Amino acid sequence: MKIVDGHCDALTKLFQNGKLEFNQDVSELDVCIPKLQQAGVKVQFFAIYLSESIPNPSFEHVLQMIDIFHRKILNHPQMRWIRTASDWLLIEQTQEIGAVLTIEGLDALAGNLTHLRILDYLGVRCAGITWNYANWAADGVMESRKGGFTKKGKLMLKEIETMGIIVDVSHLSVAGFWELVDVYRKPFIASHSNAYHVCPHPRNLSDDQIKAIIQCKGMLGITFVPYFLENLYSSAQISTILKHIDHICALGGESQIGFGSDFDGIDQWVKDLRHVGDYGNIIEALCKNYSESQVEAFLYGNWRNFMLQNLPQ
Repeated sequence: MKIVDGHCDALTKLFQNGKLEFNQDVSELDVCIPKLQQAGVKVQFFAIYLSESIPNPSFEHVLQMIDIFHRKILNHPQMRWIRTASDWLLIEQTQEIGAVLTIEGLDALAGNLTHLRILDYLGVRCAGITWNYANWAADGVMESRKGGFTKKGKLMLKEIETMGIIVDVSHLSVAGFWELVDVYRKPFIASHSNAYHVCPHPRNLSDDQIKAIIQCKGMLGITFVPYFLENLYSSAQISTILKHIDHICALGGESQIGFGSDFDGIDQWVKDLRHVGDYGNIIEALCKNYSESQVEAFLYGNWRNFMLQNLPQ
């Protein structure tokens, strides 16, 4: 079965450690070409994420990461860049793995909407507004004041509606989420978030938030972060992932469920799910609990349908 993974931080690791190579199967990378091939991943999303270890992140850092995306990921013949719906359809006719470039947190744009337009020109196709804390655009979900969008952030939402960039609400504050629902007119995603009802972590989504994503025909990427899966996360297992899927299905979201692992952004793992090559263990569990058509939709079809409808043509 083909797989789409809607979020990983391999690009950040390649940025931080220039000795790592994406075509080599090394323990430092949860996501690399050999592991993607092992699992049968057809499309992998790669996030530009400037970690807190970088003081004063700038747009120059973002451009450096885009350069690494080209030099270290796309330069291998097994990989093909996806910027448009046509690109996605093209990789389905080949053995290549599609690579979608995204950004997690707009801090480094410093409120400059020209920078946002440049990201659109450079093929960034999904944008998470914040990481966990506040930036110039909005509050993150862990920001203590629990605010929403700034005035400039709301202007940014209007601008992004005219672009080929999809808004990602993972990490966005609850107030910001509902402000976005009120003013944003296009479908949006939560690339790596789970159900708060199953695991009450602030990074997860309430039933009402999930229903809002379902209503706008967005996407929910179930993530493998153990502490977003269950409170006793040290013993998190693949069966726990299925509880989140079950709950979202019960809310009417069967056609909006995909995966967004957060591999290479985590230092704890679900049992039997240590890297992207272990997706076969999820497939085995899914096939025991859902029909073949449902499993294919969760793994690939739902992301495919959404992206073909929302990528530039």
